[in-house]
Amino acid sequence: MVARGFWEALTQNSAQTHENAEDSRLGGRTYMVPFARVWDEIVSMIESHQRWRLIRADEATGLIHAEATTRVFRFVDDVRFKVKLDSNALTRVDMWSASRLRRGDLGTNARRIARFCRELDRRLGIQP
Repeated sequence: MVARGFWEALTQNSAQTHENAEDSRLGGRTYMVPFARVWDEIVSMIESHQRWRLIRADEATGLIHAEATTRVFRFVDDVRFKVKLDSNALTRVDMWSASRLRRGDLGTNARRIARFCRELDRRLGIQP
């Protein structure tokens, strides 16, 4: 299992959330919080982060595209969000993060998603 994780860190350059993710950090989020509040928090988090840049936010489709710059080497990565209401009228947030230049991201994209989701939970007042 350790060898598999190491190999993935060297060869994968993206991560995304989905409901049945093997990695618990990548399960995405479903909130009993209004869509507009979740949307506003995500946009605010992106705009206030010094190494992130909001590219496009289309509330009608629930799609957000941003760029995140890595700390050390200043690589620019693409980050996308899908915010929607699920079949139970709960707000569902899924996220995708991908490196543009590197073959393997050493887990950067999965960590970025996990950190963002934890911070979003905190801002919405949600306990894990």
